[in-house]
Amino acid sequence: MPRRVAILWQLSSFTGWGVYGLNLALNWAGDAEVEAVCAVPINPREIALDLLRSRVLAPFAERSQRYQADLQRHAGGRLDAGMPVLVSLGNAMAAPLAGHNVTLGGKPPIGVAFFETALAPDAVERANNYPLIVTGSTWNEGILRAHGVDRVRTVLQGVDSAHFHPAPRLGLLSDKFTIFSGGKAEVRKGQDIVLAAFKAFSERHPDAVLVTAWHCHWLSVARTLDQAGIAKPVVLNRQGQLDPAGWAAANGIPADRFIDLGAVPNIFLPAMLREMDVAVFPNRAEGGTNLVAMECMACGLPVILSRNTGHLDLIKADNCYPLDDQRQRPGAWSGIDGVPGWGESQVGEVVERLEQIHADRAEAARRGARAAQDLSRLTWSATAKQMKDIIVELA
Repeated sequence: MPRRVAILWQLSSFTGWGVYGLNLALNWAGDAEVEAVCAVPINPREIALDLLRSRVLAPFAERSQRYQADLQRHAGGRLDAGMPVLVSLGNAMAAPLAGHNVTLGGKPPIGVAFFETALAPDAVERANNYPLIVTGSTWNEGILRAHGVDRVRTVLQGVDSAHFHPAPRLGLLSDKFTIFSGGKAEVRKGQDIVLAAFKAFSERHPDAVLVTAWHCHWLSVARTLDQAGIAKPVVLNRQGQLDPAGWAAANGIPADRFIDLGAVPNIFLPAMLREMDVAVFPNRAEGGTNLVAMECMACGLPVILSRNTGHLDLIKADNCYPLDDQRQRPGAWSGIDGVPGWGESQVGEVVERLEQIHADRAEAARRGARAAQDLSRLTWSATAKQMKDIIVELA
């Protein structure tokens, strides 16, 4: 009999959590040892897959729909079916159950944690209520252990190596030096640093173009970018959401040097990434390894990475261009018991790394190839197998 397991978060092709759950479901769909369901309603508009993956996922979706209906009819929304439950945990170790109308009652519940803020005593208490917490980075694991949470292990995220791998580019912007920046717009991701560095770099290099995927649903999150004072205040569109092009213009970047891709389904991203010359991630904190950075590295891009938090699991010898000058940001959490906290990448060092890559394309290609080799071992199939082993062990 296969091991049953429930995923308690929203599947999506547009968010980090969503891509994580979606790839667990896809990899377990062909695994006779696991029978998974999603306890949260699946919105078809949030899922973008090719036809074959859609067909493979269809039984999982149908099974999940029946399970959700049974929850509402017979259990009043209470998840208590005697199966392990993977519960998403964010900052404060809080599970967003109320928003899904599901009460945790599975056995045993396994916390899956990605967090970036300090843990208060009540968060530590919640963490200790789980028989095991799976973190997305050794940084997160170190923080939990420093707080006395010992039932914890790290399972890194993966990439879909069938899509994210080195391949020829079309050369759509072959006369330009293309710089990619991706991730939800927020101070933690450091898009303000990207804008400031690109402005300085592009003044010396008229061939430079900044290509972004900064879509953010939440205005309050996007407005955190104003906290550091590095860039001009964020600009909003008529819908009250971040206007990346307007924000770039307000920071002195001409329209012909800026392209915003908007909300990109994960499956469409590889072809866009392969047109890039470099990707830059001066992120202040990552509870996981930074999925977008991993996907850029898997495609063979030379990547500029801040040497802090979850990025530390990606940075190896000569597989990227690390930002080593990491300073404590005023007001940010500084870590605990020898585990460093947030880092503040310096605009000048980002510019230096861009200059290195622009001047020596052969070295950049070499580092990109090394990154692709390293990331070829970090696949979603490997992540799914590690998670399955944990489920079997605890069930």
